[in-house]
Amino acid sequence: MTTARRPLWPSRSDACWLFFAAFAFSGMNALFFALGDRTTGSLGPAAGLALQVVCDFTLVLLFRFPVQVCAFVTAVAFAMLASDVFAPGLLVPRHPLALLTVPTITPVVLSQAARVLDRRTVLWVAGILAVVASRPWTPDWAVTPFGLLSTALPALVSLYFEARRQLLQSLRDRAERAEREQHLLAEQARAEERRRLAGEMHDVVTHRLSLMVLHAGALGVTSAEPAVRTAAEDIRREGAQALDELRDLVGVLRNGTEIGGARTLSPAEPGDPARLVEESCSVGVATELVVDGDPARVSPTVARTAYRLVQEALTNVRKHAPGASATVSLRYRDDGLDVSVGNTAAASPPDPALAGSGSGAGLAGLRQRVELVGGRFEAGPAPGGGFRVGAILPAYVPTAEGTHCDPGARGR
Repeated sequence: MTTARRPLWPSRSDACWLFFAAFAFSGMNALFFALGDRTTGSLGPAAGLALQVVCDFTLVLLFRFPVQVCAFVTAVAFAMLASDVFAPGLLVPRHPLALLTVPTITPVVLSQAARVLDRRTVLWVAGILAVVASRPWTPDWAVTPFGLLSTALPALVSLYFEARRQLLQSLRDRAERAEREQHLLAEQARAEERRRLAGEMHDVVTHRLSLMVLHAGALGVTSAEPAVRTAAEDIRREGAQALDELRDLVGVLRNGTEIGGARTLSPAEPGDPARLVEESCSVGVATELVVDGDPARVSPTVARTAYRLVQEALTNVRKHAPGASATVSLRYRDDGLDVSVGNTAAASPPDPALAGSGSGAGLAGLRQRVELVGGRFEAGPAPGGGFRVGAILPAYVPTAEGTHCDPGARGR
């Protein structure tokens, strides 16, 4: 695994700051060299100045090589300590003008190291340099306090501000993540509402419009008055166009396009399948209703699902099988409901305008509706050229509505 290389400095402002600090401390060390004592060892009078300037300019490499820079500054501090103890005047003047007994750039190195190193490493480096700078084995009011202020204090202050920055960034990220999650939940709720709205429009409005188109077509065929036939054809044509537009709108809602002003739909009361059978008979489709058992055995949610299945199936019979007869069978059992809608073969070709008005999602929507209540859906050709749509539904679906409307449902 290849480790990502650190940048030379995080930003241009950091680069300017590091170079400025390096030149400033180099100038300060040169001033100390000009005004104070010089080293007197074998390395020459400028040995201390050269060592300080090298430490100053290692600051510009701190963001790329933080561990190496801290290790170098620590090694220079130990070399200065050894020179002062064992070889006075070699690397540190016998009477230095500055009170620091570590490299003068140390406070800056420690304050910036907290940005690129982990907390434990910074504390270890600061602790070692604090011991070297304060020299607790020979405490001195001119050395010990100043050594602690130049090592421990900048490291602790920098660690505090770095921890505060990370905390604020964490809180900011958490707030942004919560906002994104809230937005996603809102989008999911809107998408679910659109799908529900599309299902209701497909099941209810398409049913009514198809009845209107069939009534208008029957009126145009049976009426002897030309004006009535013309009006009936206009109604049929406009109804077919409305079905096409409704199909497009249902497709838009199912595909998730934003629709403004959509309100939450409240669950409708379960309809009576007998009314659907009467409407089907009124438009010339011979429909028989067979009911076995007590409808009160099933919860309102299951009854509404059965109603939608019968409604969609009879709508498909009127659109795709003109002249066919249909049979609606409802068998209520203690543990559920069997729904079946079958039709015979079509006696004539379907009306192209009416047959092409569907959205193509009717049976898929029925399957989804049935599976949501825990039922099993079936649809396919029947013997003799007809078609059959059926479902096996449970008696009770554990929803708040079902419990409210059917208090005894949980006991089943």
